[in-house]
Amino acid sequence: MAEIGTGAAKRHWVRDITGYQWLVLFIAWARWSLDITDFTLYTMVLRPALTELFGGSATLQIGQAGGLLTTIGLLGWMLGGFFFGIIADYIGRVRTLALSILIYSVFTALQGVAQEAWQLGVFRFIAGLDTGAEVMIAIPLVAEAFAQTHRAKILGFMMTGGGFGQIFAAQIYGVLGPYGWRYVFFAGIAPALLLAFIRRGMVEPEHFAAVKARRQALKARRDHTDDDREFLRIVPLQLFSRNIRYQTLVGVLFALGTLLAVWTAAAWLPTIQNLLLEKQGITGNAAIPYVRNGMTLWGIGGIVGYIAFGFIADVIGRRPTILIYTVGTLGVGLPLFLLVGSYDPYPILLLIYGFFVIGIFSGHAIYISELFPTHVRSTAVAFCNGSGRLFTSFGPLVAGLLVVQLGGLTNATGIMTCFAVLSIIAVILGRETRDEQLPR
Repeated sequence: MAEIGTGAAKRHWVRDITGYQWLVLFIAWARWSLDITDFTLYTMVLRPALTELFGGSATLQIGQAGGLLTTIGLLGWMLGGFFFGIIADYIGRVRTLALSILIYSVFTALQGVAQEAWQLGVFRFIAGLDTGAEVMIAIPLVAEAFAQTHRAKILGFMMTGGGFGQIFAAQIYGVLGPYGWRYVFFAGIAPALLLAFIRRGMVEPEHFAAVKARRQALKARRDHTDDDREFLRIVPLQLFSRNIRYQTLVGVLFALGTLLAVWTAAAWLPTIQNLLLEKQGITGNAAIPYVRNGMTLWGIGGIVGYIAFGFIADVIGRRPTILIYTVGTLGVGLPLFLLVGSYDPYPILLLIYGFFVIGIFSGHAIYISELFPTHVRSTAVAFCNGSGRLFTSFGPLVAGLLVVQLGGLTNATGIMTCFAVLSIIAVILGRETRDEQLPR
């Protein structure tokens, strides 16, 4: 167990975390958890929502429409993350976070009043813009606030919000699901409560404050060195400069592999479980407790995986840890989707699968943020994830369209899981960052 200090005055590293750092961690954790709560609830109510909006159309049409709407939401994630990531590198992480929370809360709740499928798609897209922004801002915010304080472990704890989001969603679905899908969306207004905490004591981390001060000082001068001019370039263009473009390639490959594996599964797991339960004669509201429990176990596995990632990465390095998690994703995910034909083994397999396929996202917070300097960090995290989401957004749609050709939704989802191998390529190409200071 990690301790710091000398002589008899040793104490646990947690005791050195300041009140400001705890506030930053809480806001980032809560916002990330509510993002995943929203996405998971969306996948849980997508089928009944489309069944009502389409007037009970055929399963194939609902499946294809569901894939399209999920793709629209993920495209919103991609565009919103990239846009707000750039904004956060200019006006600050805290102000951008508050703006995105407000917009997200409003448009998530509006999905509950949709009367047509296209309205649901529009509201989903706009809510997705702000959902995509949250973690892109939270990662650099926490990384910079804890730049010198067990950064990997803290970022791993922050990312547990994603696992708790699965659990929150499962419980909310269990309570509100029987009343109808619209009430589930109305719960999306809750994140607006976080604005009260943000307005009370959240300030920018020292790393970003230093960047802002340097920008202001350089703009007041006329004589600039080549390094100064590069520093003042439009931030997205700097990702392709000679000094940074290789890190950009590594980050994109890593994000692409992890996102293709997880989001297709996340989008279709509730439906897959429902289909397996139907084979056993369990349908309608009777299936809700089973799906809730399955998604809860998936989330619990993710929580443990998130936390473990930070500790393992501090011991053996970031790249070997990513490799272990990717092999685990393939080793559990492929049998889960391609070999298992009944619901019975799903609970235990979802627990193990969640550890790897969800837990690896601690690597997004730890490894990708460490690859880039402060003045481009938010944009870089957003670009790497956004590029991955651009391709990932079509994963659920492709899986939905390939249901017939590949002999079922489980086969299509299993094929998409194979793209996790891209993360292995990324860590082969990338550098190890465990012993480096967070770049300024």
